[in-house]
Amino acid sequence: MDAMTVGELKANFSTVLDKVQAGETVEVLFGQARKPVAKIVPVSAGLPEKRPLGLLRGKATIEFAPDFKFSSVEDFLGQK
Repeated sequence: MDAMTVGELKANFSTVLDKVQAGETVEVLFGQARKPVAKIVPVSAGLPEKRPLGLLRGKATIEFAPDFKFSSVEDFLGQK
């Protein structure tokens, strides 16, 4: 993984994007202490794997207390 300061990043932005498109990660350093503040990663590296639907079907249940009530479906869904 490459690391560069904000100034270096600004001066070489196109080159950095080429590296990222090739699958590399670039760390961005900030200030005199060169503290890591960000990473530029390929889009595919930032996406989680798709989870199969119904993964817990038949393995989990949901129960509500007898006194639990919704005033409306819209309240439950947060749609007003």
